[in-house]
Parts: sequence; C-alpha cells; structure tokens
Amino acid sequence: MRIFLIIAALLPLLAACGGNQLIRDRDHTTTRWEALLRWNEFDALVDMMHPDWLSENPVRSVDLSRLKQFRVSEYRVRQVLAGPDDHSFERNVQIRLYHVHSARERVIVHHEVWRYDKKLERWLLHSGLPDPRQD
Repeated sequence: MRIFLIIAALLPLLAACGGNQLIRDRDHTTTRWEALLRWNEFDALVDMMHPDWLSENPVRSVDLSRLKQFRVSEYRVRQVLAGPDDHSFERNVQIRLYHVHSARERVIVHHEVWRYDKKLERWLLHSGLPDPRQD
C-alpha cells in the first residue's frame, strides 16, 4: 500500500515534467541563440532559422559581412510576447553593437519571432538577423 501511495504521489510530478519539455527546449534554444550572438558566431545563427522562412527571405552574404563588422557587447531581452498557443512567442531585444573599425557603439532593437516546428521537433526563428543599420 505504501508503494502505491508513493507512486500515486509521483505521477503528477512526472506528468508535469513531460509537459514542461517544450518550455525547456524553448529556453535552451533561446539561450543558445543569445550565446551565439554574444560570441559573434553569426554564421551559426542561420542554422537556427526555419528553412521555409529562409527560402522566402534568404540571408545574403553582404548581410553577414555587415554584421561581422560588429561585436556584441550586450544582449538584453526587453519584452516577451506570448503567442496564441504554446508553440510560438515573440521577443523584443536590445543589442549593443561595437563597430570594430570605427570604435563606436550603437544600440539596436531586434524583433524575434519563434515558433516550434512539430515535424522538426525544434524551436526555430521566423524572422531575420539583427540589422546593424538601424537608427
């Protein structure tokens, strides 16, 4: 009887762990995105973008070259907007970019759109790379 009570008490906890896997995956993905940005691994960011979105909005080499002229000195999430379901969300982030050639810093706001792809079983970005040309 005691074992039955222990198992009955643990079942809701196990179910909750399974339900939160999507949230853990989301947090892991966004943490990886932030790390890649902070370490200026801009080429690797493209791998985190949805293939369908990329086919309609290809990342040009000139965009990557422009971004590589900067070093990220700060990446700060300013706002998180929940989507209509648990499979999407948006974030507004503030990014401080240091231009390596002019030694000037600029601050841009970048809007990220994230969606979970059930077929690929991954969170993927459905928006572009940060644009350092923003005013």
